[in-house]
Amino acid sequence: MEPKKGTMENNEKAIHTTGESEVHYNYKGLQTMPLIIGNEAFEKLGTIGTSHNLLVYLTTVFNMKSITATTLVQVFHGTTNLASLPGAFLCDTYFGRYKTIGFASVSSFLGMLVLTLTAAVTNLHPPQCHSEDSETCSGPTTWQFLFLLSGLGLMVVGAGGIRPCNLAFGADQFNPNTESGKRGANSFFNWYYFTFTFAMMVSLTFIVYVQSDVSWGWGLAIPCFLMLLSCVFFFAGSKIYVKVKPDGSPLTNAVRVIVAAVRKRHLKLTEQPWMSLFNHVPKSSVNSKLHHTDQFRCLDKAAIMEPEDTINSDGSAANPWRLCSMQQIEEVKCLLRVIPIWASCIIYYIATNQQQTYVVFQALQSNRRLGNTNFKIPAASYSVFTMIALATLIPIYDRLIVPTLRRITGKEGGITMLQRIGFGLVLAIITMIISAIIEEKRRTLALTNPIQIEPRRGAISSLSAFWLVPQLTLIGFSEAFTIIGQVEFYYKQFPENMRSIGGSFLFIGFAASSYLSGFLLSLVHHLTSGSKMGNWLPEDLNKGRLDYFYYLVAAMGVINFGCFLVCANWYKYKENSTTALEVDMKDMQSEKDFV
Repeated sequence: MEPKKGTMENNEKAIHTTGESEVHYNYKGLQTMPLIIGNEAFEKLGTIGTSHNLLVYLTTVFNMKSITATTLVQVFHGTTNLASLPGAFLCDTYFGRYKTIGFASVSSFLGMLVLTLTAAVTNLHPPQCHSEDSETCSGPTTWQFLFLLSGLGLMVVGAGGIRPCNLAFGADQFNPNTESGKRGANSFFNWYYFTFTFAMMVSLTFIVYVQSDVSWGWGLAIPCFLMLLSCVFFFAGSKIYVKVKPDGSPLTNAVRVIVAAVRKRHLKLTEQPWMSLFNHVPKSSVNSKLHHTDQFRCLDKAAIMEPEDTINSDGSAANPWRLCSMQQIEEVKCLLRVIPIWASCIIYYIATNQQQTYVVFQALQSNRRLGNTNFKIPAASYSVFTMIALATLIPIYDRLIVPTLRRITGKEGGITMLQRIGFGLVLAIITMIISAIIEEKRRTLALTNPIQIEPRRGAISSLSAFWLVPQLTLIGFSEAFTIIGQVEFYYKQFPENMRSIGGSFLFIGFAASSYLSGFLLSLVHHLTSGSKMGNWLPEDLNKGRLDYFYYLVAAMGVINFGCFLVCANWYKYKENSTTALEVDMKDMQSEKDFV
């Protein structure tokens, strides 16, 4: 975009070189920040407010069975997270962040509008069921179900464009080469995390209450209206935003390396490949120069020069699909080394998924009264304790635990990133064991000392739902170690131009775990339905053995932890051969705190 006039406090003009062209940017970070933060706040309030209570909506309004609704929610969340990868690719390669976020925001609004209509219009959902037997309740018709899926599909498209782009788009508004720009970006990251926490708190309390105890129509209309406000805030700053043009996806270079290595698979490597192989580094590259590593040596063949390989006047390969530099190869190795660590964390997310899905059903069949009053806390609101635990541990960990560990270990972070992730995995195993013990106690009291019998749900246990707080708190602590540790791990271990892809890795892990969790639920439900022990996951939890399922997830976590230890022992951290490009630790900490 062309430079524009403005004050020195709010405007910072800079020239960036991209390839052979110069791009002029006129940074107005302080002016755009309220608009972007407003967009983020309303977008999160709308999205979280709509999706977090979706499980209860499907079982109460659409009369779905618990296992069906849980599987559908798992697939929805999985597809939503998976969509971040094609969203990041399209953003980096074709459309840029501004157009991607704009289109995705409108798509999210339309999806929420469709979902609101399914609640507000009588013909768009099944008739209300008053029968005690859930088997006799009428489910949605084909057209009602397809209309519901169209709304969820639009929300998936919206999330796929917003999640990988919104944080980076906000950071684009600040000049990264000035101190004021760095401070502004740091402030943006802090406010970004604040809006995330604020949105979770409001959604899990006020919006969930309106949905569960007032009206589903109003409860879904409120997030829809907030999403509309998000769109208004975003487009209001269209004329002053810095809009970075897409310069191609780094995944293209990864594919080129693999193709070139396959083409030259018959060639032999020298004993010291770093001395003889092609290693051109463009002046415009934002990546730190990487050391040569011995892992995945087969890829080094992509840098072997043959007589037919020609070089351009600037030193680059004339045909990048036949000849790649050692720098490109090492960047691909960084990506490949991370994959086993990423894969070993997928089982972990199954544990966190259960604290967002079946814990709601546990709360529905527990005593949810607040003290001696008749007020019942909405079942989905108990998840707020996970956010409270997460938000409480982060400053304690950074200000107290890390400095103490740093004095003991001498490491900058107190412990390594993989050690932090591994500790969170252990906490998740303990969480599932505690969850099983509490569920066994809840079920026993429901069968021996129920406080009431509800249609469809069955006996309500006299055990207070506040007994679910320990497991929700512990999983929050676990997320503070594992998920935030993963954010830091991907940020540091991916090449600089792959960090948007690194951010997508986290969401892809969520997606894979959602699909795997849905498959596991269906498999357990199918295998135990005809067994002598009975169905573990029926509509009425008192007739099942959810505690056995929790023990199964804990056992899977133990096996997974063993796999993680093997992968962590094999992993080699990325080492730079130059310190010309340094990461601003404060910015990184703020981005880490966001998750």
